[in-house]
Amino acid sequence: MKIDKKKDNNQYRINEQIRAKEVRIVSDDGSMVVPTRQALEMARQREEDLVMISPNAEPPVCRIIDYSKFLYQQKKKAKEIKQKQVKVEVKEIRFGPQTDEHDYNFKLKHAQEFLNDGNKVRAYVFFRGRSILFKEQGEVLLLRFANDLEEYGKVEQMPKLEGKKMFLFLAPKKAGVAKKSQQKLDREKREAEKLQKTDNDTTEEMPANGGLAANAKGADALAKLQFDE
Repeated sequence: MKIDKKKDNNQYRINEQIRAKEVRIVSDDGSMVVPTRQALEMARQREEDLVMISPNAEPPVCRIIDYSKFLYQQKKKAKEIKQKQVKVEVKEIRFGPQTDEHDYNFKLKHAQEFLNDGNKVRAYVFFRGRSILFKEQGEVLLLRFANDLEEYGKVEQMPKLEGKKMFLFLAPKKAGVAKKSQQKLDREKREAEKLQKTDNDTTEEMPANGGLAANAKGADALAKLQFDE
């Protein structure tokens, strides 16, 4: 096959570019070592190309294939590998040492979304000026943040002070393996017990069918008595 050298990126040696005395030809049926001249003749008979795919092997490994088809297959494999690679981004969440509850919950929600999307989270507290005196308060804030995100991410680095910033790193948990925190389990248990107690109280307040019938008979008897009088 005639190769357009302008388009060829010379990534692979083909045909007469192969200078080795002998090569190993691999195919779906196996492999065999033959002189390079014989391998070239085999390629010509098939109207294909002799392509060196492993030049550092001894002897070099080649395939007899249409070179354009071979390049297409290589590009397709590279594209598939790239698509399978998960691109992990690092999202930043910034706090002050005295962040209020509303702002905290707002940033907590964003962190949950970042971790659910498979991204890492770098949360930090920035100490401006004399606020460095509240570094213990910043550490408590970051530890609370990590605890509240226990279902969504795992701690890669505990709070660490670097200059005027204290950092905490979180990585996403794998999908389907996130566990509920003990606090949430306890809360759900209390809610279930409360709901069960409410149902029991309602049942006790409702009279049984016998009670309803007895009340009805009593009302009829009372009405009859009043009528007789």
